[in-house]
Amino acid sequence: MIATAYVLIKAEAGKGKKVYDELLKLKSVQHVDAVTGPFDLIVLIQAADFNEVGRIVFDKLQKIKGVEEIITCNVLSFEI
Repeated sequence: MIATAYVLIKAEAGKGKKVYDELLKLKSVQHVDAVTGPFDLIVLIQAADFNEVGRIVFDKLQKIKGVEEIITCNVLSFEI
């Protein structure tokens, strides 16, 4: 089963577009939206499992210059 997460990113002032462009270069990033509100970007990522999601956040997203804050929201699947 593929693990999916929404990642909320707050960028440093004036760095939102640069962060956006860097996110689009990552293989695990499925979609990026620039938004208004307390966060600047919402990123949809997919990986093999949630451990991999964590590695992507720690090893890739947090290292992008201009990223100030990250909140990761793992997508849950309710069984019917």
